[in-house]
Amino acid sequence: MVPMHNLSSDPESEHHLFETFGVELEYMIVDRRSFKVRPIADHVLRDDEGCIENELDRGALAWSNELALHALELKTNGPINSLSGLEAKFQHDVRRINELLKAGAARLMPSAVHPFMDPYTETKLWPHGDAGIYSTFDRIFNCRGHGWGNLQSAHLNLPFCGNDEFVRLHGAIRLALPLIPALAAASPYLDGKDTGLLDSRLDQYRKNCAKIFSITAHVVPEAVPGIREYHRDILQRIYGDLAPHDPEGILRYEWTNARGAIARFDRQTIEIRVIDVQECPLADLAVLMVLVGIIKKLAFDPDSVAAGSMLPADRLAVILKETIRDGEQTTITDTDYLRCLGFQTKTLRANEVWSGLIETLPDIPDPYRGALEIILGQGTLASRMKRFAGKCTQERLVETCRALCDCLEEGRLLVP
Repeated sequence: MVPMHNLSSDPESEHHLFETFGVELEYMIVDRRSFKVRPIADHVLRDDEGCIENELDRGALAWSNELALHALELKTNGPINSLSGLEAKFQHDVRRINELLKAGAARLMPSAVHPFMDPYTETKLWPHGDAGIYSTFDRIFNCRGHGWGNLQSAHLNLPFCGNDEFVRLHGAIRLALPLIPALAAASPYLDGKDTGLLDSRLDQYRKNCAKIFSITAHVVPEAVPGIREYHRDILQRIYGDLAPHDPEGILRYEWTNARGAIARFDRQTIEIRVIDVQECPLADLAVLMVLVGIIKKLAFDPDSVAAGSMLPADRLAVILKETIRDGEQTTITDTDYLRCLGFQTKTLRANEVWSGLIETLPDIPDPYRGALEIILGQGTLASRMKRFAGKCTQERLVETCRALCDCLEEGRLLVP
């Protein structure tokens, strides 16, 4: 919910539905031996003169930081025309950063949370550049909890042009959003313990602004009939509720909205935020490729979007909470929701829903199909992490962290 830059070039440029994409992947910096977090992102984010920057242009990608000093973001440096092959660019820069970190006995680690970090004692906030924004968030919400200082996600930006495209895209994303943890959950541990949830990051995320409910609301955004109503019913409500806590208006921007998908009118996109980072860019791009395909399919089905608009956010949030807990094994019993997705049945397991939806997407390139076979066949990364770790002990969690770091470095999926 903090500012993000350079995922679009010109706010006035017009990109129609699914013509361009913006992708961001977040990683944590950890010690190569203990795998504890290392707050040294500012050692990496230095320009050629050695000056610390919030964001660095590194060609196809940009590197940046938001909030926590142990976190690094890699993101597309402007809108791109295709997701195909993008994993190679992320993989290249992951290895480049790991080379920089090697001198400090550190490396990048994937997955959506650190499994044994204590965010209350180990979180250090970014002290440079946008520090005023972060300190305001910290003053209001205390940004040293798990939902702030310990989370890594993948963000996907999809463009729209005009009111009709916005309504189509927003409606399609609302329908897809509750299913995302059933494909992408990657956070079964917190504080060195099995939480009983497969997507602990998202569970923490949905509660981290509880002090001001309108900021995150139900995570699943409300249905809106147009852009004007979005400003009136969502953004203006947030700004009004924030005003007593932020009289200077430091946070009076659309990125303060923390729903699972938010409108970014500054770049004419909707940004999806509920995707856990996977173990390597290939897995991330496989998840994103499928998600884009399903959202596109729904966006061009006016009956699905219309029916989905009748499902209130709190009803969709019930499904989301279930996939946060059970991931791919969730039993979905909302028949109206299943009909919106094209299934004429009373109940389905979430992995069956995903398998059925993916079968309708014949144009997924082979490398991503291979990754999806592992995810659908062997479970979400969270489920595979639990099988790899076995007993939830400190020793096994350290070994799991080592395996995740190796997967990221080598560009392969975790197969227990």
